[in-house]
Amino acid sequence: MTTEKPSLKILLAAPRGFCAGVDRAIQIVQVALQKFGTPVYVRHEIVHNKFVVDSLKKKGAIFVDELDQVPAGAPVVFSAHGVPKSVPVDAQNRKMIAIDATCPLVSKVHRDAERHHAEGRHVILIGHKGHPEVIGTMGQIPAGTITLIEKIEDISSLNFDKHVSLAYCTQTTLSIEDTAQMIEALKFRYPHIIGPSKQDICYATTNRQNAVQKIASAVDVIFVLGAPNSSNSRRLVEAAKQNGCVRAFLIERATDIDWSVFDDISSVGITAGASAPEVLVEEVVFALQERFDVTVENVEATTENIAFNLPLILREEQVA
Repeated sequence: MTTEKPSLKILLAAPRGFCAGVDRAIQIVQVALQKFGTPVYVRHEIVHNKFVVDSLKKKGAIFVDELDQVPAGAPVVFSAHGVPKSVPVDAQNRKMIAIDATCPLVSKVHRDAERHHAEGRHVILIGHKGHPEVIGTMGQIPAGTITLIEKIEDISSLNFDKHVSLAYCTQTTLSIEDTAQMIEALKFRYPHIIGPSKQDICYATTNRQNAVQKIASAVDVIFVLGAPNSSNSRRLVEAAKQNGCVRAFLIERATDIDWSVFDDISSVGITAGASAPEVLVEEVVFALQERFDVTVENVEATTENIAFNLPLILREEQVA
């Protein structure tokens, strides 16, 4: 006798998953492998996703922590999060073939920090200590000329004289709401502070947070596909909880689902951080289909059509 499956409504937040910067970074490693052969070395995770990293390892990429693990003269890719200025200098000194996969929107923050420093401003960076993007941005200008703040309470400990020229930048993958509050508090304390002409939080982070906000109050549970060390994925969990879905969980694969949360629910929302491939979303949907009679609805907050070019070093010749 067949047991009837319980009904479950799935709302898929859109946009979700890969952004243009992540897509470009992965493509850079793949094209480098075609052009230079194996191995191609990658400094740090190209993006924060184990599934992506493991798939590139199978193709011949070798991931390292630092350049001293890379043979002199070998091709090496810098991750999408960006690197301090000292890293490409070290690669050049060791005659490596350096390929920069830094997201262009992160590079924009780097150039802003450099410009503010050149114009005599002390830079205040809003971000998470230890995150690769923050390390890279702080490494664009001399130590002592940039100050990191992580939360709004940190602003009260700043003691810049009113005559000091100040500017601020932000990590690209922060909470939109939290960052807006911090910027407002900074401007209140230092009315003369200068900010970017366009916000540093990238379009993909903004769009994914807006999309999850759109479905949060309409579902009982939300699953965010992403890595534990992915800032933008963790912010999606926070955005879901702040907007009406207190049961929001960050998972890497369908195997991470805690099925006990389905005891009393009829709807689930799914989204994915900017480093998570769509195949992982499909994997979760399939796992739900095995247990439930599902209906799937795509809830689109906005449409994305942004793409970034590969670095010149990978465009110089036709790659087979």
